[in-house]
Amino acid sequence: MKARVIVTLKNGVLDPQGKAIEGALGGLGFGDIASVRQGKVFDVELTGSDKEAAKAELAQMCEKLLANTVIENYAIEID
Repeated sequence: MKARVIVTLKNGVLDPQGKAIEGALGGLGFGDIASVRQGKVFDVELTGSDKEAAKAELAQMCEKLLANTVIENYAIEID
């Protein structure tokens, strides 16, 4: 089973890397950019077949390692 974990900064948290990307895109001529927020994507392959158990385990992974839940949100997608 394959899963994807998407980690993004919470609203209100400053994103200097996103601002740098936004500026670089503007410098490359992409003028219609209102803002950019940077995040992380983790593709995880699991051996089990129970989607609910996998989602619970992935949530524990996020809480313990993949996301800093003080400043980041995460979303889990399972195929």
